[in-house]
Amino acid sequence: MNFTFRQLRLFLALAETGSVSAAAKEMHVTQPTASMQLKEISASVGLPLYEVIGKKVFLTDVGKSLAVTAREITQSLASFEQLTYATKEVTKGHLRITVVSTAKYFMPRLIGSFCKRHPLIDVSLEILNRDGVLGRLRQNTDDLYIMSMPPDDVALMDKVLMPNPIVVIAASSDVLARQSKVSLSDLKDRRFILREKGSGTRMAADQYFQKKKFRADIRLELGSNEAVKESVAGGLGIGVISQYALHGHQKEHGVRVIQVDDFPLKSSWHLVYLAAKNLSPIALAFKDHIIQEINGK
Repeated sequence: MNFTFRQLRLFLALAETGSVSAAAKEMHVTQPTASMQLKEISASVGLPLYEVIGKKVFLTDVGKSLAVTAREITQSLASFEQLTYATKEVTKGHLRITVVSTAKYFMPRLIGSFCKRHPLIDVSLEILNRDGVLGRLRQNTDDLYIMSMPPDDVALMDKVLMPNPIVVIAASSDVLARQSKVSLSDLKDRRFILREKGSGTRMAADQYFQKKKFRADIRLELGSNEAVKESVAGGLGIGVISQYALHGHQKEHGVRVIQVDDFPLKSSWHLVYLAAKNLSPIALAFKDHIIQEINGK
């Protein structure tokens, strides 16, 4: 096989974007040039690497294997580059972080303080739902991942960062918001608005309800904390969310935390990455930075 590192990076961009035009844009080449180079890679391998169905790219099994190899090579070279920068006492390079959506309420500030210390480092931040984060984690796409409820079927390096309390919220005008204590049985006739199945918040709520043999009457399942808050504020039901979605406060924008027995549920934020992964010097520096920032508060 004979193809260049740049062609390998182009194929990796194709695998990650699912589009020839998007891969071309990412690599700053024209679409015809990208198509020609991708055909050259396939010809060099001697087997089909992908197929296009309805303008969507699907990798073959061989293509998936090549994408894994390309990612490993790219990350190894990036680590080597960062090591040479560190040896020269120059802090420069690229850091890729993916977080679950609720972590957006605190991660930008931690990244911002890191970038102030290391202004030559470029940071890519992806904010996805838990399934999206798990997909990137399993493919080892990024340097570090932030989530609650890490998977137990993947060998991980796992650092617990801080608590992630899960609370119940109601509209500020709701009678429950004026009560000093609410039992779970008081909620049996209430409609619930929850995050989508598979989210860390939803998993914590479902596990608790199952443990208590409580059947929540679910009116809505929504894919964002903002949608949950707005629906609760509109009087559609009560919600279960991370307190971080309220910016740590007891009330916000027409909703407030209600004091339900056993709540807040105990949950935690985790920094994770694949156990077999060798972190780059920049990723190690960022890991140390956020641990110091959190412990210093």
